[in-house]
Amino acid sequence: MTRNRLRSAILAGAVASLGVVGVQQLGAQALAGHNSNAPVDYAADRIELQDKQNRVVLSGNVDIKQAELRLRATRTVVDFTNAGSMQIQRITASGGVTVNRNDETATGDVGIYDFNRRIITMVGNASLKRGGGDTLHGNRFVVDLNSGVSSAEGRVTGTFSVPKKQ
Repeated sequence: MTRNRLRSAILAGAVASLGVVGVQQLGAQALAGHNSNAPVDYAADRIELQDKQNRVVLSGNVDIKQAELRLRATRTVVDFTNAGSMQIQRITASGGVTVNRNDETATGDVGIYDFNRRIITMVGNASLKRGGGDTLHGNRFVVDLNSGVSSAEGRVTGTFSVPKKQ
C-alpha cells in the first residue's frame, strides 16, 4: 500500500470511528428511560375503529401521548391485539411525524413505534435534535427505548455542541 493510500485509510478509519462514537454519544440519551407501559392518550379530528383488522385509524391533527413521550402526525394506524382488552402492538404514523420528550425531538416522514420491541423508527428525512444544539440527520433513524442507543443511516450528517470554556 502506498504511503498516501495508507494515510487515507487511517484518516478514513479515524473519521468513521469518530462518527460512530459521535452517534453513540448523541444517541445514548435519546429518549432513554421511557415508560412504555404507561397509558396511551390520543386526540384526532377523526377516528375509525376497524375491529376485524384489529386496528384504529386516527387522522387529522393526531396527538398521541404516553407518559412524557408525545407523537404528532397527520395520520396514524394503531395495531392492537384483542384478547379481552385492547393492547397496542404498533403505531405507524405518517405525514410530518414528530416524536418528542423533554428537550429531544425526532422527526421523519413516517414513524413506527413498536411497543413489543420498544423501538421507534423514523424513516424519510429523519432527524434527532437534542438540547444544546446536537443534531443528527439521515434517511432512517432508530431509537431503542430499552438501551437508549440510537442509530442513523443514509448519508448521516449532524452537529455536536461543544461545551464553552470559561
